[in-house]
Amino acid sequence: MKSVSLAIIKIKPIVFMVMLSSLLLSGCMKYDLGVNFNSTNNGELVQHIQLSEKITIFSSDYLSQWLKTLENRARTLAGSIERVSPTEIIVKIPFTSAKELQEKFTGFFNTRTSEDSDGSEISNITSTLVAEDTNFFLLSRNHLVYDLDLRSLAMLTTKDDSSIVNLDFSLQTPWGIKNIDNSENAIQPEKHDNQLIWTIKPGAINHIDVVFWLPNFLGIGTLLIIGFVWLGLYLRYTFLPNPSIQ
Repeated sequence: MKSVSLAIIKIKPIVFMVMLSSLLLSGCMKYDLGVNFNSTNNGELVQHIQLSEKITIFSSDYLSQWLKTLENRARTLAGSIERVSPTEIIVKIPFTSAKELQEKFTGFFNTRTSEDSDGSEISNITSTLVAEDTNFFLLSRNHLVYDLDLRSLAMLTTKDDSSIVNLDFSLQTPWGIKNIDNSENAIQPEKHDNQLIWTIKPGAINHIDVVFWLPNFLGIGTLLIIGFVWLGLYLRYTFLPNPSIQ
């Protein structure tokens, strides 16, 4: 069993300047964070960011610096970034194991610099991801827990629970996912085929707990090799004459 734990992450004030700009301008930011598992040894961390055009006009310098930082970090982690438009980008970072997902997640989101030491309350955002995988040779059972504390973003939420900033977290696997509702902070997902999507609530603690199974292609490949070797030996000694007799 492997246990993956993500450390507390602090977000740079520049991100919140963009968010506050969106609030003042009645604009909108849409941020989708997705984890896609294809198998035990293949997956991708995907971020889809869409910004209001008003934000780019008001905060173009900050946005350019922020997007450049995202691009540099993605490339450092063997990822890629696609600029769909001046207000929309897609970041993709591949991983080959739960451990590598943890390392790359931390490497991308751990943004603590000297600028973060200003003690600003709004930058006090914590995110924790814990993943466990148990290998059963052909299959792997995975347990993922994700906690995101956004109480410092309460100012971006109105009385009717609508938010200027729209945040989503999604998880996609080949065979579906079981959502576990065992916490008062748990949020309920929407199901789309083999994908679950959670709408994150600014101003609250968000808790996600899931269990899912993945195919272990390494184990499946090993089993196929053993099967072919056994079949070859069976055919050799069943249908062909014994070399010692010849």
